[in-house]
Amino acid sequence: MSKSKLDRRRFLGTATASAAGLAVGTGVASAQQTRPPQPLAAPRVTAPNAAAREAETGTLPSNIEVLTNERPGSDFMVDVLRSLGIEYVCSNPGSSFRALHESVINYGGNRNPEFLTCCHEESAVGMAHGYAKIEGKPLAVFAHGTVGLQHAAMAIYNAYCDRVPVYVIFGNLANAENRRPGVEWAHSVQDGASLVRDFVKWDDAPASLTHFAESAVRAYKIAMTPPTMPVVLVADGDLQEDAIPGDARLSIPKLTLAAPPQGESGAVAEAARWLVAAENPVIVADRAARTPAGMKLLVELAEALHAPVIDQGGRMNFPTRHTLNHTERSRALVGSADVILGLELTDFWGTVHSYRDQLKRTSQSITKPGAKLISITAGDLFLRSNYQDFERYPEVDLAIAADAEATLPSLIEAVKRLTTADRKRALDDRGTKLAAAGRDALERTRSEATYAWDASPISTARLSAELWAQIKNDDWSLVSDVPFVSRWPLRLWNFDKHYQYIGGSGGAGVGYGAPAAVGAALANRKYGRLSVSIQNDGDLMYAPAVLWTAAHHKIPLLSVMHNNRAYHQELMHVQRMANRHNRGIDRAVIGTTLEDPNIDYSKIAQGLGVHAEGPITDPKDLGPALQRAVEIVRRGEPALVDVVTQPR
Repeated sequence: MSKSKLDRRRFLGTATASAAGLAVGTGVASAQQTRPPQPLAAPRVTAPNAAAREAETGTLPSNIEVLTNERPGSDFMVDVLRSLGIEYVCSNPGSSFRALHESVINYGGNRNPEFLTCCHEESAVGMAHGYAKIEGKPLAVFAHGTVGLQHAAMAIYNAYCDRVPVYVIFGNLANAENRRPGVEWAHSVQDGASLVRDFVKWDDAPASLTHFAESAVRAYKIAMTPPTMPVVLVADGDLQEDAIPGDARLSIPKLTLAAPPQGESGAVAEAARWLVAAENPVIVADRAARTPAGMKLLVELAEALHAPVIDQGGRMNFPTRHTLNHTERSRALVGSADVILGLELTDFWGTVHSYRDQLKRTSQSITKPGAKLISITAGDLFLRSNYQDFERYPEVDLAIAADAEATLPSLIEAVKRLTTADRKRALDDRGTKLAAAGRDALERTRSEATYAWDASPISTARLSAELWAQIKNDDWSLVSDVPFVSRWPLRLWNFDKHYQYIGGSGGAGVGYGAPAAVGAALANRKYGRLSVSIQNDGDLMYAPAVLWTAAHHKIPLLSVMHNNRAYHQELMHVQRMANRHNRGIDRAVIGTTLEDPNIDYSKIAQGLGVHAEGPITDPKDLGPALQRAVEIVRRGEPALVDVVTQPR
C-alpha cells in the first residue's frame, strides 16, 4: 500500500475521533433526552475543493464543526403539510430543500406525505395537475431553487390556465452570508416567485416558522377557493435547517376552506325565467363539474328543462350516452337557440362565433337575433392582465359572477318552481324529440367509425374502439385528452362517472400529457380504478422519464401510443401557410415529423422498466396486444402499447 493511502487512512481515523469529541462537547440533546435542543450557530463551511486538498495531505481543517440538530424547522414544516392532508410530494431532488426532503422521509416516515421521485420538475407539476383533477385536492411539489422553478414554470402555467389547484414549495437561501460558494449562488434568488407570479393565484416567502404555518394554510385555502389555481411558497434554507428554539411556541392554524361563491338570488331567478320560457334553450358546460356532485346537478337541470347539453370537455360534465347530450351537434344547436346558458366557459365568445383563419382573419356571430346569453362563472372573480388566457370579451345578457356548480342547486329549484303543468308537457315533448335526434347521431357516429377499419397505419377510431372493448367492464378512467384522436372516445364510449375523463392541459403546453396521466393514475390507484391514456407521441418525448416514476412507484397506467410520427397540428399549420403563400405542401414535413429514424416507444418504455409492446402496424394485432397490457395494469403495474396511427 502506498504511503499516501496510509496517510489518508490515518487522517480519517483521527478525524473520526476528533468529530466524536466535538459532538460530546456541544451538549446537543440525544434522542432519549426530553429537553428540546437549543439553537445552534451555523457552521463555518470550507470550500469543497479546499477540504479535499486538506484531506489528501492529512491535515485536519481547523474550521470544521460537527453539529447535530434533532429539531430542525423542516420537521415542523412537515407537520404543517400533514395537517393539510397532503398525501404525496412529487419532486426531483434538490439541495435547496434538502432538509425538507430528509424530514419527509425520516421524521415523517415517508408517509402522508410520501416522496415520489420525478426526473424533471415539469413532470412533478404535471403529475400534481392530473392528480388534482381526479382527487379534487392538491398534492405538494418541491422544486429546487431558480433552475427548478424555471423547469416547473410551463407546467405551472398549464395548471393556471386549466384552473387547477397545484401546491408548489421551492427551496431558496435568502441570506447571502450563508450561501455555499459556487452553485448555491446561481440557484438562489432575491424574489423567488417573481418568475411565476403572473400565473399563480398567490405566493409568499415566509420569514419564520409561524409565518410558514400561516402562509401554508392560507395558500391551501386560496388554491382551493374557486376559481382554483396554483400557489407557490418559498421555503428558506436557513428556516428549514436551523434548530427550532427550545422556547418556541409553534402552532398550526386550523384550515377552514371557503364556501364556493353562489349566484345572487335575483339573477338566478331571472336566469330560471328565461330558461323555462325558452323554446330552444341550450346548456353549454366547460369546467362546470368541480366535484362528482357537479355532473349529477347538471343532469338534474337538463332533465328539468329537457334542454340539450353541449359538453366542451374542460371537465367530465355530462354523461356521453345521456339522451340530452348533443355535443356533436353544437354549432347547429347554438345557431337555433333562443337562450344559451354558459357554465364556466373558457371561451364564451368562441362558442357563439365562427372564425376563419384566412389571409384576413374574420369572424361572425352564429346566434340568431334576440338570443339571450347567460354566463355563470367564477372566472369573473379573478383576472390577470399579462398572460392572455381569458379569450375575447363575451357580450352576454346576464353575467352571474359565481361558481357554477355551487349555483346549480338554487337554479334547479327556481326552474322547478316556475315550471307549470302546461309548460312541463311542452318540455317533455321537446325531450322526446331530442332523444330521437341523439339516437340518430350515435348511429351515424358508429357508422363513421368503421371507415378505414382495416387500414394501416391504424385509424384513431379503431384504436379507440379496440381499447373500449378491453376496458368497458372495468372501473376505468381515461386520464388523457382526446382532440388529437378526433374525440373518438367521447363519441363512442359510455362516460357516466366524474372521474372517467379529466379534460386537457389548459394552456396547451406540450409535455403535459404523460405526467398528468401518471398523476391521475396515482389518484385512481387507491380506488382500484383502471387508468388508461391515449398518449401523443410528440408529447411523450418531452418527458418520457415519467414512465420510470410510474414503474418505480408501482402506479398502474395503460399508455396507448397515438404514434402518428409527427407534430401533426404543426404540420397542418405549415401546410396552410404553404398553400397561402402558393408554394405547395410537399416540404411541410421538414421540422414537423418524427421520422428517419422512427421512434420505438416500446423500447423507450422497456428501458424505463415498463412492460411494452409494439410498434403495432397491423390492426389485427392491436386487440390482443391491448388485452395483454390491460392484464399487466390490473396486476398493479404500468404498461405501454405503441400503435402506429393515422394522423387524427
